[in-house]
Amino acid sequence: MAQALVSMRHRLRFAAVDAIAGLLEGVRARGAFLLRTVLDPPWAMRIEDEAPLTLAAALRGGAWIVPEVGPAVALAPGDVALVVGPGHYVVADEPGTEPTVVIHPGQVCTTLSGEELVLSRSLGTRTWGTAADGSTALLTGTYEGRSEVSRRLLDALPHVVVVRAGEGDPALVELLAAEVARDEPGQEAVLDRLLDLVLISVVRRWLAGAGDAAPAWWRADLDPVVGPALRLLHEDPAHAWTIAELARAVGVSRAAFARRFSEVVGEPPIAFLTGWRLALAADLLREPGTTIGSVARQVGYGSPFALSAAFKRVYGVSPHQHRSVAS
Repeated sequence: MAQALVSMRHRLRFAAVDAIAGLLEGVRARGAFLLRTVLDPPWAMRIEDEAPLTLAAALRGGAWIVPEVGPAVALAPGDVALVVGPGHYVVADEPGTEPTVVIHPGQVCTTLSGEELVLSRSLGTRTWGTAADGSTALLTGTYEGRSEVSRRLLDALPHVVVVRAGEGDPALVELLAAEVARDEPGQEAVLDRLLDLVLISVVRRWLAGAGDAAPAWWRADLDPVVGPALRLLHEDPAHAWTIAELARAVGVSRAAFARRFSEVVGEPPIAFLTGWRLALAADLLREPGTTIGSVARQVGYGSPFALSAAFKRVYGVSPHQHRSVAS
């Protein structure tokens, strides 16, 4: 018993994965699409790429994001916006400007009549637009991969999140903008990591100022009882956690812990753990070379059959079916 308690205290002390880190891990860029756009008004682009998440920064001049539902949002120089997909929207110099360009899935760009527009290098690496010195310069980074882990984060965000100039980290945006224009070995990995850093900065700023609009898991991570328990669950989902063990680890009674966790998170501890394990499994199943057995072991299921039964109960398809659709 004493050894088990020491082990729990060790995990509690050195748990390194907080709620936001675990959720952002699911939206890490992997070959993200990045583009610098330079334009003179009037201009407007209809975005129909159905990407799960797009980051847009106004480097010079201004822009408007006009969603299909909800008010238009203005971007001033230095502002950074996150647009949560897959809904369509328009980016324009003014809300009333009619689009002349459509961005389709796979970042295929066409005119309204369907004529494909090819990215030219005449304006620079990863740069497109109407003039090199256009009055508007935008930086866009698009996450095209989907993740069940990140769904908890994306579902919590409004369709458009904006961090205004002066509230965020302009140095990160400036560094990303500079790197977008470079074409060197390993540049894709550099851009992916920089885009992730900008994303994390924007999400943290929004969460910190969201107040009651912040999701329950964010408020829970700050709770002195629930927060440490969440970090344990995120760090080691394969462990055979019990409510009694978690309660001992955070120093409260079993009943008090179960009650507090349900109040703050909105679901019981074991239900939360099950959802977290299956979300991790859904993402791991997309990785090449994984087997259902190896995924089951990584997320705390004793056999492929046990994982398959739980997975189908929650997602409505078997792990094999999920993998075939994802690929």
